Amino acid sequence: MGLKGNGIRLKVDDKWLHLSDELIHNHPGGNVIKQYANADATHMFHAFHEGSAMAYKQVEVLKKTSWDQSEDLEEYIKKRNDQTDVNVSSYDITIEEEKQITLRFEQLRQDVHRFGLMDAKEGYYYFKMVSTMSIMLLGFALQYNGWYLTAACAMALCWQQLGWMTHEFCHHQPFKNRRMNDRFGIFFGNIAQGFASDWWKDKHNTHHATTNMIDHDGDIDLAPLVTFVPADLLKYKEPLEKAILKIVPYQHLYFTAMLPMLRFSWLAQSLQFAFTQNKSNFRSYREHAFEQQLGLSIHWAWVLLQLYLLPSWPLRIAFFLISQGGAGFLIGHVVTFNHNSVDKYPANSRILNNFAALQILTTRNMTPSPFIDWLWGGLNYQVEHHLFPTMPRCNLGKCSELVKQFCKDTKLPYLCDDFFVGYALNLKQLENMSHVVEKRIQG
Repeated sequence: MGLKGNGIRLKVDDKWLHLSDELIHNHPGGNVIKQYANADATHMFHAFHEGSAMAYKQVEVLKKTSWDQSEDLEEYIKKRNDQTDVNVSSYDITIEEEKQITLRFEQLRQDVHRFGLMDAKEGYYYFKMVSTMSIMLLGFALQYNGWYLTAACAMALCWQQLGWMTHEFCHHQPFKNRRMNDRFGIFFGNIAQGFASDWWKDKHNTHHATTNMIDHDGDIDLAPLVTFVPADLLKYKEPLEKAILKIVPYQHLYFTAMLPMLRFSWLAQSLQFAFTQNKSNFRSYREHAFEQQLGLSIHWAWVLLQLYLLPSWPLRIAFFLISQGGAGFLIGHVVTFNHNSVDKYPANSRILNNFAALQILTTRNMTPSPFIDWLWGGLNYQVEHHLFPTMPRCNLGKCSELVKQFCKDTKLPYLCDDFFVGYALNLKQLENMSHVVEKRIQG
């Protein structure tokens, strides 16, 4: 289903398009486009490509040259039925309700543009670049003056804030010029922060496209140490994995202690991705391989130099663990709050055809304040960010009022909680699966 010779079929602006394997492999965004095989990708296309004249030109060409009537898929996408399970919800919005939500969301999207909320805010981002890099300079100064562990804490905060900067450049928020965003993304991501920007785009765009969808969203696939849904248990096949399964009933107790490990995991994934890009099936990744690898090499050269300049091995080890683990915790307590605390959806759920519902039903906001807006990099407005990923951070607060009204009009929930309330719901999801695993082990 959805194949025609080769490639995939997807729907944009009420037209089914056939995309060949060659076109997919030439897609600048890489693998994410394949997540919408046999689905309506209209609003996902708009969300990812706001401001890209080239993307809109290409899709218009496809509408004329690659149109596919695909009546079979029209019926197919209406018949998908979700099966509920532990931490897994069903999408029970009717086709008619779905159409009304889609129409209302299109109105919201036009309002957002009319109010200028999608306009680039270059001055704001120049300020953010300078202020964020100043934290790194503070870390260097503290280390130079012998405040070694305080310097490590400053570096941890800097790497967290650089993560938000990289995230925004990879989403093309700061500038209208996408090539300039990509250049800054390599500087702040690969060189300054240690995460390959291409790896981040591949991972994060897939998360945006299929938020909290089982077998699609890699951000909810944390096996073998953590399981969120019963389907995760099928992954425990090797002897080591089966041995680890015996501690999973306690995952809600040790999960918080794992947050510092997030940066180490992402650094390893980033290095593996960048240094195998030369062999990627996707042309853009192959073309970017050298600059991605060079940027990461520069990052690790100065990190190792910074450690070398410390006076003793105990300090070097402490500095490394505090700076890297601290950054992991500062990032982890944000990204695990927004989505892990909300139910997941089956891999084949019809929710994939309702972009607005997918983002809203799988996302929780954190109660805003000036300090949280800064510390969380605007991701306390995660619902708004997922609906409009290219919107500048500084406009998300204004957008939230429009989104709240949209949710009220469409009877969709607008989830927003204080940190400890939302984080407790995250731990509750883990505890739910802990009971499932415990029963399996016992019998």
